[in-house]
Amino acid sequence: MARTMFDKIWDAHLVRDVPGEVPVLYIDRHLTHEATSPQAFAGLRERGIGVRRPETVVAVIDHNVPTGPGRSRGDVVDAQSLLCITAMEENARDFGISLLDMHDDDQGIVHVIGPELGLTLPGTTIVCGDSHTSTHGALGTFAIGIGTSEVEHVLATQCLLQKNPRTMNIRIDGALDAGVTAKDVALAVIGRFGTDVGAHHVIEFSGSTVASLTVEGRMTLCNMAIEAGARAGMVAPDDVTIDYLRGRRFAPSGELFERAAREWRQLASDPGARFDAELRTNVDGLAPQVTWGTNPGMVADITGTVPDPAASKDPVARAEAERSLAYMGLEPARSIRDIPVDTVFIGSCTNARLEDLREAAAQLAGRKVASSVRAVAVPGSMRVRRQAEAEGLADVFRDAGFEWREAGCSMCIAMNGDRLAPGERCASTSNRNFEGRQGRGGRTHLVSPATAAATAVAGRFADARDTAR
Repeated sequence: MARTMFDKIWDAHLVRDVPGEVPVLYIDRHLTHEATSPQAFAGLRERGIGVRRPETVVAVIDHNVPTGPGRSRGDVVDAQSLLCITAMEENARDFGISLLDMHDDDQGIVHVIGPELGLTLPGTTIVCGDSHTSTHGALGTFAIGIGTSEVEHVLATQCLLQKNPRTMNIRIDGALDAGVTAKDVALAVIGRFGTDVGAHHVIEFSGSTVASLTVEGRMTLCNMAIEAGARAGMVAPDDVTIDYLRGRRFAPSGELFERAAREWRQLASDPGARFDAELRTNVDGLAPQVTWGTNPGMVADITGTVPDPAASKDPVARAEAERSLAYMGLEPARSIRDIPVDTVFIGSCTNARLEDLREAAAQLAGRKVASSVRAVAVPGSMRVRRQAEAEGLADVFRDAGFEWREAGCSMCIAMNGDRLAPGERCASTSNRNFEGRQGRGGRTHLVSPATAAATAVAGRFADARDTAR
């Protein structure tokens, strides 16, 4: 029987599947960070249990870490954040797991360092106590975020109780114009199909647009699958994937890599494989996207206007839009390009990779950030930071007037000192524009790195295509 990519990975990792019981799935790689793991390790201590396979666990410090230049423990924003960092250091030492602390050369956001170090490999199962673990699915993995009790269970058993999700294929076709990126595709898909379209499903992204994306672009797409309500996002491994992984620090090497690559190519969904749901969309002529409300599905073309809630026939959707506009301080029919911003944030596990920084720098070269704008660039890892500095990208950011920071989650989560003030409006390359996500009362508009950079220069939302042409 023809099988989907998800089916192949699921079947290969199924430990126990008994009618009436939740299936047991084997986990190949467990990534963990300081913000969601303390209770899990405390549970192991209370029960006198060790980590089942510590060599498969990699811990990072990313959520609470300060990002200012030359950072130290003294820069940690508050006692609670310092406690999280200290606990992660102690737990890694006591349980014998690898830790990339804030001074490690490979420190960075967990969903950036996994792929770039070759910890993320096709055909594997990956978990992390973080919802955007779906990012790793861009390399053909089944990667999901899990809760604290599940983190403890995987640490203790290397297995996870997991209901078999449904499968969905979203086929995306069409060519992207210069200045239009994977982030715009992700926002457009969510805007067209809704924030709950993927509920209870694993989404496999396919089509000519997806095939044309780099692995880093595919990571952005899979990262945002969570914002479409999905359990995970996936892209089938191909030559682009294999070229990306070749030579990575923890990837196989030599003949072992070539043998693995042959197996990875077999992971793609078989011709005729059936999904529980299938959707199609075309992105020819897609404009850069800008969110106007308080969820990622509230999005418009940069050439468009803020919609009028009164036009909605759904009373629930109409009320939600009205609340969102009140929070965002916007009125219907206002041109997106007439909305000024106070802050531009380029960073997060969605858009802080080298490709993202290159796209932003291309918009900034020889230009200056508007005097009314605070602009912050936070690389996704220290490795990305070094590469960006070696390429001269950091100089472009600094010369334009950006703050050039060290790696971490930064303003995406606002639990590390980097945050918006009440009423402050931000063009952000992160993944969530919920109320207060970037700071209490902060107003977040999700955009691509190219749009963020163009906006920083203009002082209001700007079309990256104008510079890219």
